[in-house]
Amino acid sequence: MPQQDRKKITVPGLRARKTKGPKIAAVTAYDATIGCLLDEAGVDVILVGDSLGMVFQGLPNTLPVTLDEICYHGRAVARAVTWAHLVGDMPFMSFQVSVEQAVTNAGLMLKQGAFEAVKLEGGADYANHVRAIVRAGIPVMGHIGLTPQSVHAMGGFRVQGKGEDAAQRMIADAQALERAGAYAIVIEGVPADLASRITLAVDIPTIGIGASADCDGQILVCYDYLGMVRNLKPKFVKQFAQVGDTIVQATRAYVDEVRAGTFPTATHCFRSSENNAPNEPAAHPKAYGPTSEH
Repeated sequence: MPQQDRKKITVPGLRARKTKGPKIAAVTAYDATIGCLLDEAGVDVILVGDSLGMVFQGLPNTLPVTLDEICYHGRAVARAVTWAHLVGDMPFMSFQVSVEQAVTNAGLMLKQGAFEAVKLEGGADYANHVRAIVRAGIPVMGHIGLTPQSVHAMGGFRVQGKGEDAAQRMIADAQALERAGAYAIVIEGVPADLASRITLAVDIPTIGIGASADCDGQILVCYDYLGMVRNLKPKFVKQFAQVGDTIVQATRAYVDEVRAGTFPTATHCFRSSENNAPNEPAAHPKAYGPTSEH
């Protein structure tokens, strides 16, 4: 779609996609450079997820990620995004203690993180938290199934919702979140047939990750589908490119040219000239340095 024909993605617009389509394309990202590219590509939702702890910081799980870190990365992405809907993960122990804590921290995420909505993990047990946040005027996206903040309680990153009893509990969780006012629900790491049942059981969009194509949308971490993460490929990830290989190849070429003395060439250097004004500003406001002689 041409940029001039695009419209800002909003909560009401996303809710309408449940019945009107098209399916929602959501991506997780953590910085301005990637955020700008994803927005240009036409994604509907950018989530600044607490997965940044594992993907960006190299941690074994998401638990150490702080509210300040989420807000820092949210501000970075927000500076680069024009069209996509920007959602922030509520980190571990930023909402679980009390309803009051949940509302306060959700508010901080909009004020300090520049988010347009928050996402929190959990089902019926946190329905009152969701309800209170929504009453405060803050949109909430739910998250059920494999909830990474419960990694130790689950005994690892394991598929959830196996068996009819577990499936019924998860459907009830989704319905509780909907009644509490959530505008969408992420369904992660569950059997495909269960994700389909949940999608039919609620009137708000479901966004799958390791779930089902029947969900109303999908979400992946951009580093995963771009092929940038070494030695780790979850079953639910399709690699649409091998950007990691490209980075390694380009960096090797740079290293070789630096060591050989063939970079930089005259093309990449500046000349002394009386015609150049001192302290001339960069030709592009976002450039790291001058982009030309003039």
